[in-house]
Amino acid sequence: MKFTEIPKQQLNIKQLLFSNRDLWNLFYPLLVEQFLVLGVGLADSIMVSSLGEAAVSGVSLVDFIMMLIIFVFIALSAGGTVIAGQYLGRKDIVMAQKAADQLVWYVGLFSLAITAFAYIFKDFILGTVFGSVAPDVMLNANKYFLVVAASIPAIALFHAGSAIFKTTGDSKTSMKIVIIMNIINIAGNAFFIYVLHWDIIGVALPTTVSRYFSAIIMIFLTTRPKFILQLPRTLQHNFDWKMVKRLLNIGVPYGIENGLFQLGRIAVVSIVATYGTSAIAANAVGGMIAVFEVLPGMAINAGMATVIARCIGANDFVQAKYYTKKIIKIVFVSHFVMSILLLASMPLILKVYTLTPETTAMVWKIALWHAVFALFIWPPSFSLPMTFRAAGDVRFPMYAGIGSMLLFRIVFAYIFGTIMGIGVFGTWMAMFLDWFVRDLLFIFRYLSGKWMKYKSI
Repeated sequence: MKFTEIPKQQLNIKQLLFSNRDLWNLFYPLLVEQFLVLGVGLADSIMVSSLGEAAVSGVSLVDFIMMLIIFVFIALSAGGTVIAGQYLGRKDIVMAQKAADQLVWYVGLFSLAITAFAYIFKDFILGTVFGSVAPDVMLNANKYFLVVAASIPAIALFHAGSAIFKTTGDSKTSMKIVIIMNIINIAGNAFFIYVLHWDIIGVALPTTVSRYFSAIIMIFLTTRPKFILQLPRTLQHNFDWKMVKRLLNIGVPYGIENGLFQLGRIAVVSIVATYGTSAIAANAVGGMIAVFEVLPGMAINAGMATVIARCIGANDFVQAKYYTKKIIKIVFVSHFVMSILLLASMPLILKVYTLTPETTAMVWKIALWHAVFALFIWPPSFSLPMTFRAAGDVRFPMYAGIGSMLLFRIVFAYIFGTIMGIGVFGTWMAMFLDWFVRDLLFIFRYLSGKWMKYKSI
């Protein structure tokens, strides 16, 4: 990436690229979508809880692997959001369409390779990462993995299509598809588990079917003639390697960061697995609640890349800084509201799960402390890097995020949890420490202004 000079500018309120209504129309469907996407996992864990803690633990362990794959494809698709978004900011529709087309093809082909790898090395993946778990937990994890791994290409195509729609400022389309996907998944779960009395397969099969449904509909909608980033209706394709390189320059560093971040989570889960089934279950349920506590930030970050990329494409860095500050304030407020609602609902939430008193107490502890840290230190740690990536500055957040995760999240998870004997909560303490270090690094980077000196197109 080449450096570019930063023009001297002043903010002109009358020429803002996004009004408050525009931001609302972009963000609220993303919030609903994220809620429903996570609802798939929540529905799985709630329904499978009737099969016992071993089943809950088996599903949660595999879901950590699937989340790794999902976040990798979200990151690769972000390359399309940034590049196509910058072209739209420059008002170059033809090049924006080309970026979208190249994105779908390379992500789709890469997903096939990942699927093959997952099946060929299934025993190695499960045995190496979770080899120390109880036999009944491993049996459930193996069954669940065999089915849901088939959904990897669907995951890839859905997120590529979703990224294309978000680039145009349309986040309602993917929201509507996710609503239908969740209906299919939950209805399927209920039928296979409560009517046919299937085991873990009754949870995995509807999840896979619903993901393929969403992917097919998403890609079909991107080929509509009136869609501004319309994809060609043909299976013939010529790769534009110059464009693919631009996409990969954004997507690969972000993908590596996301991938290693999720591997770090898996490494921490493998540490938790040594503490017993109760700890695994507490970590799984507490983790699900914790994800909902930061759900608004996750959703808003997905739209933040669109907003900042448009500003950068228009060569308006003043607006980029204006929207960065504005959006982070929105994240702070939304996290506060969500955490209050969740903590107030905890007694009802925990009644749904079949957990021991010891496990329930640990879930409460995790949820309370995570809410505090999610409010005060999560936004700079995860929202500021979106501005950097949208501007083309992807390597600094990658190096900073990976370094902090390896040293503070993994090493200190072992120190706090095992050496100091704190147990599962010690791994969460290590995560909070990781967030704090990332805050310091990213705030310094933002204030330095170096992120504004990159050029992606």
